[in-house]
Amino acid sequence: MENPNTTQEGKRPMRVILANPRGFCAGVDRAIEIVERALEIYGPPVYMRHEIVHNRHVVDKLREKGARFVEEIDEVPEGAVTVYSAHGVSGRVESDAAGRALNVIDATCPLVSKVHKEGQRYAAKDFEVVLIGHRGHPEVEGTMGQIPGKVHLVTCLEDVETVEPADPEKLAYVTQTTLSVDDTREIIGALARRFPGIQGPDVRDICYATQNRQTAVRALAEISDVVLVVGARNSSNSNRLAEIGETMNVPSYLIEDASALKSEWFESTGVVGITAGASAPEELVQALIGRLGEFFEVEVEEITGVEEMIHFPLPLELSGREESASSAGSGNTHG
Repeated sequence: MENPNTTQEGKRPMRVILANPRGFCAGVDRAIEIVERALEIYGPPVYMRHEIVHNRHVVDKLREKGARFVEEIDEVPEGAVTVYSAHGVSGRVESDAAGRALNVIDATCPLVSKVHKEGQRYAAKDFEVVLIGHRGHPEVEGTMGQIPGKVHLVTCLEDVETVEPADPEKLAYVTQTTLSVDDTREIIGALARRFPGIQGPDVRDICYATQNRQTAVRALAEISDVVLVVGARNSSNSNRLAEIGETMNVPSYLIEDASALKSEWFESTGVVGITAGASAPEELVQALIGRLGEFFEVEVEEITGVEEMIHFPLPLELSGREESASSAGSGNTHG
């Protein structure tokens, strides 16, 4: 970023307001800890199908510690320690892993697993299921592959008109956990108008962290000239945060890190709002503030928000294993 200051007196003042909450959620914290604990216990390499979470910085750090990322299960050596990502996997992936005798540790976010179970319960009652979500997203692919029977994917309002269940009275819906609350509520309303008997959980499947961050970015946009969202391009929840800022007529930019800043964003800006997606580490936010401080006289404050106290336990095969790992030594490798 080139220096946007034009005054001779020194740096121009800039208020930087931080959203609260922002950044890592409990599901992401758990997924990263699972990989780190698996590396400690079993030794590297530990394999992952796809990114454990959608953030290049997180993935690169885990790769440095011995994690290996693959696209498909058949790329993992037989019997190797393998971690499923926080987004979850389909039943086909689970079957493929069993066929290769992989030592699987499931890092699927418990809130994603809850959606799987809801869809399975409906399917067990011979309901067809509408999944509201983004085509091609790993969570959507996993959820569709976990629900037996007919699953209709609805991505937008227009898709509602394409749903043709065999029995409109036996139709239910579930949602991807990282969607926009407003968009999802609108789609649910359209489904309910077309299929008055449809069953589902309103917007409660959208995870607490997604809802809290969306609420916080709305509050941020009300008092900011520009909103910066730290997050990956392929992060659904990060994209939704930037979209919310734009819908409130505030220029909003999704950036992976401070290197993506552009001076023209700040030519007439006095207040910059900063938030981060649920898979973006706080160190990237602090680095962003530091970068802004090179060009502006930055004053940082944080808005009041929901205090998140949720913690998800580790899988049983990893909890309480530190002592056995240290006694076993570090020479154990897999694959």
